[in-house]
Amino acid sequence: MAKTKPGKKDLDSYAIKGTNKVVRPGDCVLMRPSDSDKPPYVARVEKIEADHRNNVKVRVRWYYRPEESIGGRRQFHGAKELFLSDHYDVQSAHTIEGKCIVHTFKNYTKLENVGAEDYFCRFEYKAATGGFTPDRVAVYCKCEMPYNPDDLMVQCEGCKDW
Repeated sequence: MAKTKPGKKDLDSYAIKGTNKVVRPGDCVLMRPSDSDKPPYVARVEKIEADHRNNVKVRVRWYYRPEESIGGRRQFHGAKELFLSDHYDVQSAHTIEGKCIVHTFKNYTKLENVGAEDYFCRFEYKAATGGFTPDRVAVYCKCEMPYNPDDLMVQCEGCKDW
């Protein structure tokens, strides 16, 4: 574990104000944007620490929505798709609104019911360059686009193509 600065202490958890939810490092959270017209930001908590005045801060790794990336939203991006970025930040823990779950793409496609707190990630995103890892994904269908879990696909019984 990284060393903590003098006057600061690492915390194992943080209770979200006004809820019975507890956040721990590794959890994904919804963070209140400064513009109330925007949806909450999504981040993964890397570290929780308090200063000598008990002000709690969280070190987070941001998820980006497709429209927040350099390439923008594309036809194959799902409505609940996020990209795990290389953008880290420190924020006040008071801006945490709630918890969410960011699934792998494979696990997300197996969910029977997608809840409001469910998202998925199949790419890592380099915020400075706009690059993605992986930089290629399998394509399907006659349109040769990556799979979008929001679109219904039907397999041809003859050729087995989608």
